[in-house]
Amino acid sequence: MTSALLGAALLDQLAAWLPRQRWFAAKGRPIAVVRVTASARLREAEPTADLLLLAVEFVDGGPIEHYQLLLGRRTDLPAELDHVLIGSDGDQACYDGIWDPELSGELLSALATGARREWVRFTPEPGAEIPTDLPGRVLSAEQSNTSVAFGEELMLKMYRRVAPGVNPDLELHRALRGVDSAEVAGLRAAVEATLDDGEYVLGLLQDFAANSADGWSMALISIRDLFAEGDLRADEVGGDFAGEAHRLGRTVAMAHDELARALGGSTVAAAELAEAMRARLAEALPVVPELAELAGPLRAAYDEVAASGAPVTTQRLHGDLHLGQTLRTPYGWLLIDFEGEPARPLAERRRMDSTLRDVAGMLRSFDYAAYHQLAEWDESAYRDVGAPESQFVWHADEWTARNRSAFCDGYAAMAGHEPRDEPVLLRAFELDKAVYETVYETRNRPSWLPLPLRSLRRLLTG
Repeated sequence: MTSALLGAALLDQLAAWLPRQRWFAAKGRPIAVVRVTASARLREAEPTADLLLLAVEFVDGGPIEHYQLLLGRRTDLPAELDHVLIGSDGDQACYDGIWDPELSGELLSALATGARREWVRFTPEPGAEIPTDLPGRVLSAEQSNTSVAFGEELMLKMYRRVAPGVNPDLELHRALRGVDSAEVAGLRAAVEATLDDGEYVLGLLQDFAANSADGWSMALISIRDLFAEGDLRADEVGGDFAGEAHRLGRTVAMAHDELARALGGSTVAAAELAEAMRARLAEALPVVPELAELAGPLRAAYDEVAASGAPVTTQRLHGDLHLGQTLRTPYGWLLIDFEGEPARPLAERRRMDSTLRDVAGMLRSFDYAAYHQLAEWDESAYRDVGAPESQFVWHADEWTARNRSAFCDGYAAMAGHEPRDEPVLLRAFELDKAVYETVYETRNRPSWLPLPLRSLRRLLTG
């Protein structure tokens, strides 16, 4: 199928529909044209389904982005699929087919049989069992991708924005499967593709972590309980999170050890790390004017890293670790979504780096959780760092410090080395992550911008 066969009207409807999707990464950039660069027929009988690769061109002439869409077609669209209607083509309704259990079931069957559909390969992992009689339902928590749970056993994650190259999410899950890791959900299969411009990863099938809760939600509940108690300390509240933070630190350290065993390691000059941090700051300054007053102290912190001179041990790691990338199951913590920071090119996300980057990401996440809750309980203190310190600010700082310490204690107990023994480098990684956060919030959630700015000021003056 080519874009011409889709019809100009449907392509225009796609151009109007895409910016309204949570997973569309180019909000605010007017679309010039949408083209179908590749398609594969998944199902012939109604409801028909085609797996499409869309090229989205923009009015600003900037980089083209590619998105994956399972396009379903029905003569009569059931009411429960009205919310994913894209438009019409002749007498058929066209819709986002991943929400249709009949069509997601076709994907599962193709993965179980190792099918091939033109340029698309459905590849089961060696020895993996894939039952096909499980009902599919789309999970609501995803933002940049779409995940379908099949019963309580399997989860299929279909990537929305795609690019040619090795996707670290699949690469690292395969490596961890090879060392029998218990720190990630088991990998069972992948949806892969070969096109003229290279190899693509379109999705992966994993064990579904039933009866689990994500770390971000658990942390927010813990902080809410602390705020509600008023005069109690964090260790006196029933919802204290420090024990979980300690266990999470151990899990991250174990995952780092497993990745090092599976994929090896290397070293990088401290000056090279510092230069990359300076470059990211230079890219952020035009986007976030509020960073200008902090640019001097930030560069000085990066200069300290460069001046250390010692080579830094590197390996493969998560790359975008925070509480939202963790799940607490009845058996322990799992790490999820090894894609790395989505704004970075695939090649950058696959580079070896210091494990302190992951540690810093989690430390930043404790800070994020506390001050996100503060915004609901004391908005003036959240927005104005010069406001008189309230009881809620004191509790937010107490909770953050307690859980940062517990996480590092757990990490050190499992890793055999203490991340806080490298304060200059750890602080620089935290600052680098907070700069990234200011760009993300400016572009996506401007009301959250005070959060990383407050953290930058604290890290630079503390």
